[in-house]
Amino acid sequence: MKTKQQTILYLVFDFLSSAIAWTLFFIFRKYYFEINKLGLQLSVIIDDKYFFGLAIIPVCWLLLYYITGQYKDVFRKSRLKEFGQTLLITIIGVLFIFFVLILDDTILNYKNYYTSFIVLLGLHFTLTYIPRFIITSRTIHKLRNRIIGFNTLIIGGNDKAIHIYNAFNNKPKSAGNIFCGFINVNGDSDFPLAKHIPHLGNVASLKSVIQEKKISEVIIAIESSEKNELEKIIGLLEETNVVIKAIPDLYDILTGTVKMSSIYGAPLIQISHQLMLAWQENLKRLIDVITSVIILTLFSPVYLILAIGVKLSSKGPVFYKHERIGRYGKPFIIYKFRSMIDGAEQNGPELSSKTDSRITKFGKFLRKMRLDELPQFYNVLIGDMSLVGPRPERKYYIDQIVKKAPHYIHLLKVRPGITSWGQVKFGYAENVDEMIERLNFDIIYIENMSLYVDFKILIYTVKTVLEASGK
Repeated sequence: MKTKQQTILYLVFDFLSSAIAWTLFFIFRKYYFEINKLGLQLSVIIDDKYFFGLAIIPVCWLLLYYITGQYKDVFRKSRLKEFGQTLLITIIGVLFIFFVLILDDTILNYKNYYTSFIVLLGLHFTLTYIPRFIITSRTIHKLRNRIIGFNTLIIGGNDKAIHIYNAFNNKPKSAGNIFCGFINVNGDSDFPLAKHIPHLGNVASLKSVIQEKKISEVIIAIESSEKNELEKIIGLLEETNVVIKAIPDLYDILTGTVKMSSIYGAPLIQISHQLMLAWQENLKRLIDVITSVIILTLFSPVYLILAIGVKLSSKGPVFYKHERIGRYGKPFIIYKFRSMIDGAEQNGPELSSKTDSRITKFGKFLRKMRLDELPQFYNVLIGDMSLVGPRPERKYYIDQIVKKAPHYIHLLKVRPGITSWGQVKFGYAENVDEMIERLNFDIIYIENMSLYVDFKILIYTVKTVLEASGK
């Protein structure tokens, strides 16, 4: 399904709706208050306040919608839920506009304020919700009639899997699932579900199947005898960005936040990837982008000075580039100011230490002040990283860590960060055992993620930089 096109459709109509609502409201106030109520014989004059509102208000509405998660999962919207969310957000947004742009207007009495608020609320909500209702209804119609759908994988191939498949597939109206196949858990070779959909392999091939078939939803339908594999399955799925659902009798052994989901007679529980409230998660990303733009712009002279310092301190490139593993196990290229001699890892990956002879004199200064991390604001800007999050590692070291601490996989639920609770409390790790020790702080972080915790970590990071106490 074309998620970007669907999102753009919502964005365009939300922008137009807010612009038209503001225009109609402006004309209403001119006629109702200035001409009819005050008796002024004036034509509707388009003034600076109108153009200011037209330029700013639609953008502010889109930001508010983004922060509150209105553009997330655009193919999984509920018309009733969208009605309530649109109404609540409209009330919040109109209150803000009222106090910023309307409260100082010339009026006859305070009843005019109530009239203004109700009219703007009615105009904006009506013009916003009608296009949304049409788009969402059109999408639901396509999903229910199997015109579009979510590529779905079933884990399990026996009786429970057959039951789930029939519950979804035999309904006259689809829940939107397109079953691409199933993978088995046990070592059997004969699976009843194979008569209906393709057998795509076993649990070991789970991640590759999800990638190859572009799976967006996984349904766990394993037998009671296979429950010992559940933790492994959940661990593998948490490295992906798929919707995870399971049959209700597994509820008591699943970990994480869950919610009941009953779709056309097939009750399931959904395991959520969400570690923060939706508005906090989106606001966190917005703060990442704004901060990165500011830092990359205002600190450009500092970048230039540091680049010259790196170049003069030793031969080699200014920037160090290397592959790291990001959210959901996706590789990306990280950027740093080079703090070691060129070719420091020509004999293979090797962690640095306090007495590492590969670190240049200028590199020691960069590391002490954490200035070698400054280029990573570009990684934050393009979405590979966040300001705050567990430090990204190389796959070479992740493979070693997972052998001793399998719970490291939980860190892949979130974007890695320039700074982290582990980095603040522990600092750079010099070996795998220290990485595992630092891991404990990062696990605590992701289990308590919030904007408050992020700001606290950022404050401690700034304190570390100013005191030059980095490890």
